[in-house]
Amino acid sequence: MKIDAKTEIYGIIGDPVSHSRSPVMHNSGFRALSLNCVYLAFPVKDVRAALSGLRGLGIKGVSVTIPHKQTVIPLLDQVDPVAAKIGAVNTIINKNGSLKGLNTDWIGANRALEEKTSIKGKNILLLGAGGSARSIGFGLNEAGARPILASRTPAKGQALAAELDCPWKPLTETAEIEADILVNATSVGMAPASDASPVNKDILNRFRVVMDIVYSPLETRLLREAGEAGCRTINGLAMLLYQGAAQFELWTGREAPLDVMRDILSNGK
Repeated sequence: MKIDAKTEIYGIIGDPVSHSRSPVMHNSGFRALSLNCVYLAFPVKDVRAALSGLRGLGIKGVSVTIPHKQTVIPLLDQVDPVAAKIGAVNTIINKNGSLKGLNTDWIGANRALEEKTSIKGKNILLLGAGGSARSIGFGLNEAGARPILASRTPAKGQALAAELDCPWKPLTETAEIEADILVNATSVGMAPASDASPVNKDILNRFRVVMDIVYSPLETRLLREAGEAGCRTINGLAMLLYQGAAQFELWTGREAPLDVMRDILSNGK
């Protein structure tokens, strides 16, 4: 990859970002299409200063990760109606200093699920009440699925369930919930606490498909136990791939080289 004065810069902003697989994924896509672009990781605490920097330096676009998916919204010049409805932005496009926010997380989750199963009309147990659960829940509604939200914190969970117009249950009552698919949208099981699981393994044989958005480690305890229970499993790289491919296409106007991006994510390089 040649980097020169015409190289377009993209990146990811969040805190932390050192673990992110997005740089290797996007840079592999740029190389595959011979695009003069580079994607970097930017650890950011001061969001206002970071967005000012995007404008001032002409950085073409960024991914947004925790904890900034909601705090960026009032600082943007334009927010896509879908992202506004979700209340979270994971993608920013910089067009001549004007910043537009969008959300591709829900696209990534739906495409990852639909690789393994149909989701329209299915009851889907969604664990969590944060930004990821919000985006995934919105996407499930858009696809005609029936989400059931379960979380640790009643107030936050009930508020999100009201927005999604779906039932809410305490995380301690998941054994009583009838659903076809389980989606973990929490960080439970992420390294270094990879010995944790958000649910008891005894309930897993009730689900046909189990998806975990955590991708470090690639096989979480939840997915390992789900596999042992006979479930089809979907790891966090699937959602990462498809939400990233949607970002790539928004930024470049080119079809993302999915096979290349998938291979480099799977190989861990």
